[in-house]
Amino acid sequence: MGGLGIRELLVVLVIALVIFGTKKLRTIGGDLGAAIGEFKKSMNAGEKDAEQKPLPQITGQDAEFSAADKQGAKPEQKSNV
Repeated sequence: MGGLGIRELLVVLVIALVIFGTKKLRTIGGDLGAAIGEFKKSMNAGEKDAEQKPLPQITGQDAEFSAADKQGAKPEQKSNV
């Protein structure tokens, strides 16, 4: 099972031209390019937001609660007796 060669790609291109026409293919290509550009833009914005907002640190009683919550049990209550 080999890869697609030049001849196969040309056949696919000719079939696409016959089915859709040049104007429709140009529109589809432009829309696809814009969608990819918006996707990259949003991914970069998400990375910048993640870099700017530090993750909260879990310490003390919160850490005990998180560990107990993961196990599906209630956290142990510490008594000050």
